[in-house]
Amino acid sequence: QMQLEESGGGLVQPGGSLRLSCAASGFTLDDYAIGWFRQVPGEEREGVSGASSSGGVIDYADSVKGRFFFSRDNTKNMVYLQMDSLKPEDTAVYYCAAGVFPKRLLNSYEYDYWGQGTQVTVSS
Repeated sequence: QMQLEESGGGLVQPGGSLRLSCAASGFTLDDYAIGWFRQVPGEEREGVSGASSSGGVIDYADSVKGRFFFSRDNTKNMVYLQMDSLKPEDTAVYYCAAGVFPKRLLNSYEYDYWGQGTQVTVSS
């Protein structure tokens, strides 16, 4: 059974950092494109970052460029989202997702497998 599990969320002050992790079981992550998404209650799920299966293409939402960084460790079958210079507007539930071949890496509708999410709260 293919599963994804996020971890690393929490409460952080503005300007702080968090690193989210996404662990895969039942499949090999580097066979899939991986996306990070976030969602605030009452709003649509927003693409934050995504990477092609080869890792050759990494995309970021304009709102996080220069602050968030995608990486993967194929030996551990995990991907990460390093989040620096966090702002209150980054507060959301963050999800990782795997897709076979999404044409648009930040489009949630093109991903097939999802984790349960981890809460990130940026507040003083």
